[in-house]
Amino acid sequence: MTRLVAGETESRAQFEAEPTAYRWIFYREGVDAWIRVLQLRHGSDHDNRGTEIWSSQLGIDQLARTMIRCFDEVAQTYGESGYRGKWGEHFPRTELEALRRLWGTHQHPQTT
Repeated sequence: MTRLVAGETESRAQFEAEPTAYRWIFYREGVDAWIRVLQLRHGSDHDNRGTEIWSSQLGIDQLARTMIRCFDEVAQTYGESGYRGKWGEHFPRTELEALRRLWGTHQHPQTT
């Protein structure tokens, strides 16, 4: 998400639910983002082997704000050590704070 806020036109994230994977593909055009979520049988599969289970179009500001709020809620609910225990990964604190800082400098006046 930070890459999109910074102006990149495509970014991806993947969540493993072994053996299934969920690939989030983000495209940016201007102030809008298109999101596709694919379910794949295996995380190494090509996009065209996945099943689109959700797609939407949102403004970059709305999407960034939503992601920040969701990760803040996860941190509040589970704590950072609880996150690691539940998902086996470190909480993405550095990435979340980078997104929060960058988003704060790129917000459009109508969304502040």
